[in-house]
Amino acid sequence: MNIIVQSIRFDADKKLIQFIQKRVNKLDQFFDQIIDGECYLKVENVEDEANKVTEFKLNIPGNQLFAKAQAKSFEEATDLAVESLRRQINKHKTKTRAKASNHKELLSQTDEYVA
Repeated sequence: MNIIVQSIRFDADKKLIQFIQKRVNKLDQFFDQIIDGECYLKVENVEDEANKVTEFKLNIPGNQLFAKAQAKSFEEATDLAVESLRRQINKHKTKTRAKASNHKELLSQTDEYVA
């Protein structure tokens, strides 16, 4: 899957970018129709240690998923955001399966009326 990583107001090193790519590629196990994605890395100016923010936008057919996580490190924030995306993907798959099965039931009912 193609993901664009953008670091805002700093330069992300290659290890971090590879880590993010590796984590996001694992989402293909759950849903293989992910088109592409964007990742934004930010450092917020707050007093708290957890000032690293990772945001993801994933494009899937007919929808866009978004996740944002804040933690002490970009790796931890990435793990939290990817886990959130995994849950969203599972929810999306459940909804589409329910619609498809409901559609099949409606088609079978109309076939009965026609016959």
